[in-house]
Amino acid sequence: MYSRDIDGQVYTFGVSGKLIRNVMVMFDRETQTLWSQLLGKAVRGELVGTELEFVPYWLTTWQEWHMREPETLALVKGHQGSADPYQSYYESPQAGVLGEAFSDDRLYTKQYVIGVAQGDEAMAYPWLTLNDEPVVNDVVGGTPVLIVFNADSATGVVFDRRLNGQTLTFHLADLGVPTLTDAETGSTWDGLGGQALDGPLGGTQLARVKSTAAFWFGWKDSYPETQVYGLEE
Repeated sequence: MYSRDIDGQVYTFGVSGKLIRNVMVMFDRETQTLWSQLLGKAVRGELVGTELEFVPYWLTTWQEWHMREPETLALVKGHQGSADPYQSYYESPQAGVLGEAFSDDRLYTKQYVIGVAQGDEAMAYPWLTLNDEPVVNDVVGGTPVLIVFNADSATGVVFDRRLNGQTLTFHLADLGVPTLTDAETGSTWDGLGGQALDGPLGGTQLARVKSTAAFWFGWKDSYPETQVYGLEE
């Protein structure tokens, strides 16, 4: 999710119908510039090289979201019903419409990952790994990051572990995800929301880091030098 505000002007975006390495390409109606949905960057046209501002979002279940935000209004578009019209696509090994740009068999083609790119580094965190290790303290491109994953709702979020000049280290509290504690102060945290619930840091908030939930083939085609968390390089 991105802000439509660019240098004080609000732009209107649409789907161009084009793909770059199986990633949707957007266009803005003001300049007809083409934008990569995954990169959040203009790739062709008047605004080429411009980056959109990341807006933190959750990819989660309606149940998980509604529990936290009960006053939410839902926008329903397109298909309705219990059957997923894309189920056969999800289950097939096909790498999108265009096929793979780069061959990389470190993970299954359509394994889900949480992708994080910071500076000149990119890291893919496989959901299968996060099922067993739902709290990860890591460093990507010099940024200390915290990855929190709730397998029940397939919700993954990424935060900057730095707060008030201190780098925190997190682990699961006795209650499990999404409740965490930090080793430095013993504060208790809502792991998915990034808020300190009590303790010395009570009331403070971790900053979100841009992340993308994607199929492996889509992430590694856009970031061919990506590392994979949990795998020996």
